[in-house]
Amino acid sequence: MPLFSKTTLSLATLALLTSMTVQAATEVNVYSARKAALIKPLLDKFEQSTGITVNLITGKADALLQRIKIEGKASPADIFITVDAGRLQRAKEAGILQPINSSILKQNIPAHLRDADNLWFGLSQRARTIFYAKAKVKPAQLSSYEDLANNQWRGKICLRSSNNIYNQSLVASMIENIGAEQTLIWAKGLITNLAKPPAGGDTDQLKAVAAGVCEITLANTYYFGRLMNSENKADQQVVAKVGLYWPNQQDRGVHMNISGAGVTKYARHRENAIKLIEFMTSAESQAWYAAVNSEFPVLKNAKVSTALQSWGTYIADPIALNILGENNRAAVELMDKAGWK
Repeated sequence: MPLFSKTTLSLATLALLTSMTVQAATEVNVYSARKAALIKPLLDKFEQSTGITVNLITGKADALLQRIKIEGKASPADIFITVDAGRLQRAKEAGILQPINSSILKQNIPAHLRDADNLWFGLSQRARTIFYAKAKVKPAQLSSYEDLANNQWRGKICLRSSNNIYNQSLVASMIENIGAEQTLIWAKGLITNLAKPPAGGDTDQLKAVAAGVCEITLANTYYFGRLMNSENKADQQVVAKVGLYWPNQQDRGVHMNISGAGVTKYARHRENAIKLIEFMTSAESQAWYAAVNSEFPVLKNAKVSTALQSWGTYIADPIALNILGENNRAAVELMDKAGWK
């Protein structure tokens, strides 16, 4: 006589399938271009408060984007997190994201910090601003991005290369604000004023200013914030020698960018994905996320760290950030014409 009847086997199979379905329904898979240390504690809080398991994969932004494209319908990714509106636009153009209609996200995130078609949403803000050598430059000498093309800065500026997406987005914003012709003139003047050929990352530029290699640079504020929060003596010496200046405060304001997220086109856990992005824009999450990353919240009136408060108030360029991605190709071509290597 068989140990199990067909009915018993059917019930056992059904129970197993049900268990697997329930397990799958209580998870969400995140592909993140942000390092695990900068996001996992927040994901752990989401797990604790919702019971939804978050599976995290980190990597380079372009590599993760390509991976999602190759995986297609078989991709386990539910959320794609990356930095810079230019990269978010690449994800949109690649067709890997789906629109979501969330009243919470619309309420928490200003319209210019999210995609017009609801394909991606800002999670934090960073300014690409001017940093200067305190011993050689007085704040009264500074005014705008445009001013950096003037002769007084000849041989005094350090920059990252034109391959850098942050510089591309800054140029994309200037194309929108002052036109391509004036932006090209500006870019040529800026390159003429370089102290050395473009090389290195934002932190390298800040260190070059501190070391006297140049007197001015452009960098994202969170790189300076990391140096401020560092216990390394050399990093603290850089902070002591370098000042932060908010440009264009008499007109459009300082250039801002974001880190952001979107729900993938073939997300298997769509509702969980939306819940997670909503959670990341809550007041508590925004305060933590901004403090850990030395970035500004997207949520109005969210708590800002002491370090960020020390930089003072500023006027931000209100440009819709999807424009940065839409103008990216024109920005790259313009930088090439200007001789920005």
